[in-house]
Amino acid sequence: MTVTFRNVDAEPGDEVHTWPYEALVTVIDRGLVQDWQPVFAEIRRSPWGVVARRVERYLSYREPDRVGTLFRLAIDHARHRTERADKNEVAARVRAAVTRSGLPAGEFATLIGTSASRLSTYMNGTVTPSAALLVRIERLTQTPH
Repeated sequence: MTVTFRNVDAEPGDEVHTWPYEALVTVIDRGLVQDWQPVFAEIRRSPWGVVARRVERYLSYREPDRVGTLFRLAIDHARHRTERADKNEVAARVRAAVTRSGLPAGEFATLIGTSASRLSTYMNGTVTPSAALLVRIERLTQTPH
């Protein structure tokens, strides 16, 4: 790290999620790309976590510039990637439930209260079912039909 912290109880080598707010501000304002890498890694690991939220808060009142844009893009990209992965996981769970049930997709759809075409959109991930419907989908595979 090229940056040093002053007047904070942290070291640049500490885990980023343990840094106080002022340390993040220091890295954003005075750091170089190599100093930002641990922050970006933590944002990728936890896109809605403490570090991402603190960076967002700082960017909300900091004078806009390229560095701020880079951090904003890092947060947006990490969140988008995570949301896409979550949707893919839900689609996989729906497909697995239909397979486990042993029922034809149309019959499965009827038993959970939707249409075969809507079930297809859940299975391919273009639409995400509500939490309540996902519970019904998974519950159907646990009970005899």
